[in-house]
Amino acid sequence: MGITVTDQQIADFARDGAVFIKGLFADHVETLRAGVERNMAEPGPYAAENLLPGEGGRFFDDYCNWTRIAEFEEVIRHSDAARVAGALMRSDAVQVFHDHVLVKEPGTSKPTPWHQDGPYYFVEGEQTISFWSPLDPVTDATLRLVAGSHKWPKPVLPTRWLKEDAFFPDEGAYIPVPDPDAEGMTVLEWQMEPGDAVAFDYRTLHGARGNTSDRRRRAFSVRFLGDDARYVERPGRTSPPFPGHDMEPGQRLREDWFPIVWPR
Repeated sequence: MGITVTDQQIADFARDGAVFIKGLFADHVETLRAGVERNMAEPGPYAAENLLPGEGGRFFDDYCNWTRIAEFEEVIRHSDAARVAGALMRSDAVQVFHDHVLVKEPGTSKPTPWHQDGPYYFVEGEQTISFWSPLDPVTDATLRLVAGSHKWPKPVLPTRWLKEDAFFPDEGAYIPVPDPDAEGMTVLEWQMEPGDAVAFDYRTLHGARGNTSDRRRRAFSVRFLGDDARYVERPGRTSPPFPGHDMEPGQRLREDWFPIVWPR
């Protein structure tokens, strides 16, 4: 049968911009762990270390490796994730956008800064979804999301993680990065077992706590697109950049680069 998506989960995702999916990747944890090890041993061109000198631990991330790391492609194509994405987005088809690996080694106190993914990407639409899945038990170093932030009238200013400076010009087109705890926003977070997942809209404000535990926190994320997602131009270099794509504003993303992995 696989993972069942309930009407309540679909409604929660539409209302809050985020929902917890128990065990989405539970049958694929070892495969993903092997893929993360391969990724860290053979980083791609976008790999980054996200700590400044003197900051303890290690915070590694990398993305857009699924076409060269077989373990990631296997999970993207053969897990329940794309089907669940289609159900939550209410979409008739699901395209792959990209994968993302984030590893916080023990003693990495630096949190992942609050941000929305959408302003970094060259795609817009109401049918977008990311899955974030830990490959280790997570209690404190968990993902945190602001309920309803996908419906805010203006996007949050994108910043570079390392120095947290502005990513694009024209800061007036964005709202400043908020402090959800200080501002009393409703923050969603879940204690998670390996293979559990949080699904969230690209426009949902989120961050993650630092890892002050004595174990690693490996996380695998995969991003999908639904029927209404379209290419848009941004005022600067997007992340991921996907150079040489030759798409025009308003087009669906090219299927040879971003294949459909689930049709209803």
